[in-house]
Amino acid sequence: MSAILLFLKAPHKGHVKTRLAQTTGATQALNVYRALVERQFTELPSHTSIEVHYTPSDADLEMRQWLGHRHEYYPQVEGELGVKLAHSVSCAFERGAKSVCCIGGDCPQLDLTHFEQAQAALADNSDVVFGPCEDGGYYLIGLNAPQPELFKEIPWSSSNTLECSLQKAADLGLRVKLLETLYDIDEISELQRAITDGRLPSEIMDH
Repeated sequence: MSAILLFLKAPHKGHVKTRLAQTTGATQALNVYRALVERQFTELPSHTSIEVHYTPSDADLEMRQWLGHRHEYYPQVEGELGVKLAHSVSCAFERGAKSVCCIGGDCPQLDLTHFEQAQAALADNSDVVFGPCEDGGYYLIGLNAPQPELFKEIPWSSSNTLECSLQKAADLGLRVKLLETLYDIDEISELQRAITDGRLPSEIMDH
């Protein structure tokens, strides 16, 4: 079975969407974060193992109460994002996953179609699938084997995260598939864009 790993923070005011909060305030940023994650859970494929990898490590009950008890929940390990990704991906394969897709919770355009495209590419002849973000990162990475080296020495949360990851994949001799480029929400302009696109309700600006 395929597995989808969502890397999420517990919905704590002042700890999520901090860049957006500089403009909107922490309360509205929290509301946006919750809305984005809840929207994403309506766009996950069925017949797939859904794993929530959360932080902080004591948020298990809080995350289950928020997102439901039918998913699997695991605390993220300590370390930079690359360490977290490599560990969680490896564990998912050890649990029997045939392919793994990792996502966050802040891409308002990510839907079922993208997961289907990623899983189809991995079932065909691709070793790794990236979903590029307009800001130079990626909203999805899909793998059909752990590939821990792919997550080492990457400048995370930067404008060249994807570029460096693609170079690392090339160095490792991996066959790469790119999905369409989407945007995520870190700035007020991107939030307004998501509302205009109908991805988030306009009332969220009133909270």
